[in-house]
Amino acid sequence: MTLHYDALETRDPEARERAIFERLPRQVAHAMAHAPAFAARLAGVDAAAVTTRAALAAVPVTRKSELVELQKAARPFGGFAATGWGHGRAGAKRVFASPGPIYEPEGGAPDYWRLARALFAAGFRAGDLLHNAFAYHLTPAGSMLETGAHALGCTVFPAGTGNTELQVQAMADLRPDGYAGTPSFLRILLEKADESGAGVASLGKAIVSGEAFPAALRDLFAARGIAAYQAYATADLGNIAYETPAREGLVVDEGVLVEIVRPGTNDPVPEGEVGEVVVTLLANADYPLVRFGTGDLSAIMPGRSPCGRTNARIRGWMGRADQTTKVKGMFVHPSQVDAIARRHPEIARARLVVDNPDAQDRMTLHVEVADHASSHAEAIVASIRDVTKMRGEVAFHSPGTLPNDGKVIEDKRKLD
Repeated sequence: MTLHYDALETRDPEARERAIFERLPRQVAHAMAHAPAFAARLAGVDAAAVTTRAALAAVPVTRKSELVELQKAARPFGGFAATGWGHGRAGAKRVFASPGPIYEPEGGAPDYWRLARALFAAGFRAGDLLHNAFAYHLTPAGSMLETGAHALGCTVFPAGTGNTELQVQAMADLRPDGYAGTPSFLRILLEKADESGAGVASLGKAIVSGEAFPAALRDLFAARGIAAYQAYATADLGNIAYETPAREGLVVDEGVLVEIVRPGTNDPVPEGEVGEVVVTLLANADYPLVRFGTGDLSAIMPGRSPCGRTNARIRGWMGRADQTTKVKGMFVHPSQVDAIARRHPEIARARLVVDNPDAQDRMTLHVEVADHASSHAEAIVASIRDVTKMRGEVAFHSPGTLPNDGKVIEDKRKLD
């Protein structure tokens, strides 16, 4: 059996990097020429010069959390899409909605969301029957997996969500090879099958997404002969990364460039440090997202996957990057923590901790510095007051001692 979807997965990493930065200037230029919002946001950017990761890091991040208001102001899609209504050369095939609401186009290209690669890594092959239990209405998850499965040559049963008993009956009658959906719903289906005595032993593989997938649940499926693998995808970007039989992190998809940045900033963090997942699509003419901040936390893993795929790996979903909190009736944002740190070159990393001893909100900026001189404290406290318009304290730590969990603001207040 072929182990890899195509030769792109096993390229020399340097060859991949060259290919990415040969393509990227054209993608940035396309976004600026055909998506009005990017034309405005990237004004002054020389697309032809975006040929290195350092040059890309100078391009501003557009965050998913901004899209709700931006899409209200400019329809459709806030001006970030290069497509509109009417399926054809310049129109979207479908439009979907995510919570917010945020609206996303689906173009007509085969495997538009690039899920075929993730399905292949999970063991799906041409001729398989896929029981697709992702939603088919409003949100794009059902279409994302279906179009990927069709690209592989699979037949799809569009089960959607709910109707548990009917889904179990369909599994018993059709004997699908595999499942796509959330891991929790697969567990519900298996339990319902046990109760009813329906035979669902044909299921031998699964691709799951949309929620956490703990090892205990993975092992439960494995004990029933189902090898389940994760896909990390979003409605805006399609597939970002996917699990392989090596089960060591998630391999980055070949159609995207992934960066990990410090939350609230445009700045990439060192390999291994937790930060926000920022994605640039490399070949999407309809929705050419450049440096799109997902709001998810993860980290780049060192080395390469034992499965033979040579692209970078991420640790998977590790929480949310938007840690904005309200202190004494005022919002404090990760970008403000970054602004304070930038005023003081001696600060290597900063983490704002909010607690409420004696039922009074308190802010303490924990900073990593090599020199704990008292003069630093006075200046940093002044910057806290200047940037946030509130009083705060400072606590010093040696370099490398703050937790590596991506948190820029930690809310430790007790609510009782």
